[in-house]
Amino acid sequence: MTTHEHSTRDKILIAAATMLGEDPTARLSVRAVAARAGVSTGSLRHFFPTQRELVDTVVAGLYDIEIPGDPIHDLDTPPAERLIRCLRQLLAAIGTGDKARETWRSTFQAYVATPPTADATTTYLALERLAVRRIERWLTVLRDEGAVPAGDDERRARFLVTVVNGLAVERALPADSTRLAHEEDTLRLAVLGILHDGESAA
Repeated sequence: MTTHEHSTRDKILIAAATMLGEDPTARLSVRAVAARAGVSTGSLRHFFPTQRELVDTVVAGLYDIEIPGDPIHDLDTPPAERLIRCLRQLLAAIGTGDKARETWRSTFQAYVATPPTADATTTYLALERLAVRRIERWLTVLRDEGAVPAGDDERRARFLVTVVNGLAVERALPADSTRLAHEEDTLRLAVLGILHDGESAA
């Protein structure tokens, strides 16, 4: 691949990643990404023949990015607290109040209000895989330390994604002062369930 080709490919990936960073519900259509990158749709298709290949490449790149100060590596903190802090990071991106409502409104419009397009479905499923894989990586760190028993980490990660998704929706709904305390309790119960998964069967 020539230097020019590398530059064009990088421009496309940066444009797509920026679009997702600005709006996780962004539909990464070939036309929209090409316009954002300042390249022709033909150039984009040269590197990414399908929209799925484009989205998967972008999401894989995001997965490989280490989160600065990732709490999972703070060995001075107990494993359960570290995993709870990691899950709180996912929820922090949702925000609270008006920000949470806007996030949910955008998600609803993109994926629920009308049948999602093929592009929208591809983007959503890729982002879901990103969340699952990131949690799996956290669980791998804890398993290597002996804090998580051997087992199906993908199943555990999908459970935790479901918990986080439920809490994210709750953040968009009317709440009283006890909501955040309940959220903390829910995260703790979910994490303790993961850390002790399989003990009762042993």
